Amino acid sequence: MTSTKSAVDLYWIPLGAGSPVVQLSGRLFETFSARRHRRPPCDLYHAALQVSVPLGLYTIEQAPVPDDDGDARGVVAVGPVGLRAAGRFRIFRYEVRCWRDGTIPDVAAAVDSPVRLTGDPEIGQRVLELLPGVPTPVWGRDEAATGEMWNSNSVVAWVLTRSGVALEGLHPPPGGRAPGWDAGRIVATG
Repeated sequence: MTSTKSAVDLYWIPLGAGSPVVQLSGRLFETFSARRHRRPPCDLYHAALQVSVPLGLYTIEQAPVPDDDGDARGVVAVGPVGLRAAGRFRIFRYEVRCWRDGTIPDVAAAVDSPVRLTGDPEIGQRVLELLPGVPTPVWGRDEAATGEMWNSNSVVAWVLTRSGVALEGLHPPPGGRAPGWDAGRIVATG
C-alpha cells in the first residue's frame, strides 16, 4: 500500500486492553502510585503512533518480544525488562517496532484517538529515521534519573520530541496518565 498523504497520528490505548493480567497489574501499580503521591488513581494509557509518508504507513510502538522473527514486525531496537541481566532471555526483552503496514493490536480500544500531531511529510520522515536511535534502557526502571520509569510512552515521547513535534498541551484523555512520557521528553532534550 502506498500513501500520498503524510501524517503523524498518536493513539492513546488503555493499559492492558486485551490482557486482563496487564490490566490488573496496571491498576495495582496505579493504586500504589496514587497513594504514594497523595492523588486519586487515574486510568493508565499506552501511546502508539502511526506515521504515513509517501512510501507507506508505519506503525510505531514498544511491545514484548513474541518470537525471534523481529524483521517481520519491523523491529528497530530491543531492550531489557526489569533487570539488565535478565534481558538475555526473550521473555525479559521489549522491542521497538517501526512496522510498515503493521497494526496496533488494541487500536479498537483507543480513547480520543487518533490525535493528528502533524501533516508535515518532513517530520513524518524524521520520526522514521530517528527511531532506530532510540535509547533502550531497562523497561520499568529510571536509569536516566528522570523521576519516571522508561516504557512505551517514553519511546513515543522521545521520538516525537527529537523529531520536532510540539508536545506542549498534549495529554492523555481526561482522568488519565501516561507514565514514562516525561522520561522520554527529558532524555530526548538532555
